[in-house]
Amino acid sequence: MNEVTLQPNSTSWLLFVRLTFGISIAAMAAFIFFMEGSLLMRGYLALNSLFLISSTIMMSKTMRDEHEAQSLIHKISEAKTNKILKEYTE
Repeated sequence: MNEVTLQPNSTSWLLFVRLTFGISIAAMAAFIFFMEGSLLMRGYLALNSLFLISSTIMMSKTMRDEHEAQSLIHKISEAKTNKILKEYTE
């Protein structure tokens, strides 16, 4: 059976992803803080921003988990096929 090798992300890519995430949250917070308008309007925008961030994280995690599950199903199917072929050729 084929061995699966994991290729982890590089340190620089992880740093870039974390920095851009932090900068985007800081920029949105600064915009909400310095925005002209009532406290109610700023609170509404802040809550919606937090909801958008959390739903994006949940969606990306769910998509990753679904991809990994499909990959596992394909590996199991391939292993069964290899076993049947091995028994057939013997």
